[in-house]
Amino acid sequence: MRITNLNPADEIGASAWLVEMDGHRLLLDAGMHPKRDGREALPLFDTVAALKVDAIALSHCHHDHVGALPVALRHFPEARVFVPEQSYFLLPRVLHNSVNVMKRQKVELQIAEYPLFDHREVERLSAVFQACRYRQVVEWGVPPHKRAGRMPTLEFFDAGHVLGSAGVLVRGRKETLFYTGDVCFAAQTLLSGARFEDVRADVLLMETTRGATATPKGFTREAELERLRAAIAAALARGACVLLPAFALGRTQELMAWLALQMREGHLPRRKIHIGGLGRVFTEIYDQHAHRTERLHPGLVLQDSLELDVLEAGDAARMSLTGGKIFLVTAGMMTEHTPAHDLAARMMGDASQCIFFVGYADPDSPGGRLKASKAGRAFHFSDSTGKQVRRCQIQTFDLSAHAQREELVDFAAGLAPRAVVLGHGDPAARQWVAEQVQERLPRANVLQPAPGAELSL
Repeated sequence: MRITNLNPADEIGASAWLVEMDGHRLLLDAGMHPKRDGREALPLFDTVAALKVDAIALSHCHHDHVGALPVALRHFPEARVFVPEQSYFLLPRVLHNSVNVMKRQKVELQIAEYPLFDHREVERLSAVFQACRYRQVVEWGVPPHKRAGRMPTLEFFDAGHVLGSAGVLVRGRKETLFYTGDVCFAAQTLLSGARFEDVRADVLLMETTRGATATPKGFTREAELERLRAAIAAALARGACVLLPAFALGRTQELMAWLALQMREGHLPRRKIHIGGLGRVFTEIYDQHAHRTERLHPGLVLQDSLELDVLEAGDAARMSLTGGKIFLVTAGMMTEHTPAHDLAARMMGDASQCIFFVGYADPDSPGGRLKASKAGRAFHFSDSTGKQVRRCQIQTFDLSAHAQREELVDFAAGLAPRAVVLGHGDPAARQWVAEQVQERLPRANVLQPAPGAELSL
């Protein structure tokens, strides 16, 4: 078994792993680096371009895991693409949105090589996507009419991260590998936790996103949600607006479900929820395909349970910020030219307004700089706004859809593989997990491959 790390950076970036097993090659994920632009954001496909890849398996539809798929298929045109069945409906939408973003950035940021692919290519490639049910065993080695002998297989396991997220179990003739993708072991509002209890593998390839984030003593998701409820209720009672910046896929739908339940039970006053267009699209898919996953509150139809207002272009810059409005909008890190960025730029100077972060914001992003700002002091929010003075109320609530670091270590220890390969985490995060796993599994080979490095296991 050989594993090559194709992430171009030694941090959370463009998730992509090339696995060779029994003479066949499988690409696990094909993401784009969220903090890089142009071709520098791509995985290191050029380093393995001479190799034949039989198949591509995608763990879920976040941009850092699937955003480079059309480029990957140019390098590996014979590869079939396997996705969990829920992701089959999300993937084209995600890629079409990527085209729109790249076209906008071509003009705004003067990135000449954008777009790296276009809408026509996405439409053409959609024909090769193959949907798989959770726990369905699929041969991926070669097309069926050419096979000779036993072929390696893959099987998706519900990862609990977002709709259609999966860990991938890859079985060869003698060895098995399990790739966690992004995983959440705890139940959220809509999605149940990961269903990895039946997994057995010789090699574990595991994410470490929260490896450097200590879990506070007594932390519970329920307590965080109660803190958020109380903060929103207090803001609305005094007529303040509340901005909840969130990723369009996953976090938005989980918060919508929670808001719907809080309003239904009388714990929050009924309010119109202002959302972005992409959030609405993914919410529609969440509603339409609720029956395809182990979902909590299966009868909760998000679009029927809330009064939704989809923001049109320019609304975030001009609509009135009075009357206790709730904005649940992209982007989670307040990237420039998004509703979250434009609303934050207007709200932060007003002491009566509230911005509540419900997930991670990179320190180098506008959202990260806003989170780190001091009330009453000027700071650089973004290139388009320049320096701003923050007077609004800022609070942070830990509602991550990634596993706590202790849960990752417990999973690895329970699986007891002979080798643990760590990725999808910053160096400090990987190192903490590596040390803890090594302590629990002293005989295991714990590895952290550098960008472009190939492991022979």
